[in-house]
Amino acid sequence: MANYGYPIDEDWTHEEITTVINFLNLVEEANENGVDKEVFLNGYKKFKTVVKSIGEEKRIGREFEAVSDYSIYRTVQKAKAATTKRFKM
Repeated sequence: MANYGYPIDEDWTHEEITTVINFLNLVEEANENGVDKEVFLNGYKKFKTVVKSIGEEKRIGREFEAVSDYSIYRTVQKAKAATTKRFKM
């Protein structure tokens, strides 16, 4: 795991922050080692319960990519298109 800050909103509850960080960890895992498609997409579904608007998702995506070089958008697209149980960026 890399050592950088995650884009989080101060207004989120502890549980919401945990949900977002867990999803960002899945994005990292997909880019570094590969991850189970179903686990990743379930994480994304939970992430979307916290980050409901596409604008907010894009903002978080830009901030996360700036510190990690990993794209939430491209990783989600790859997961949705994957035909295998696991996928890797």
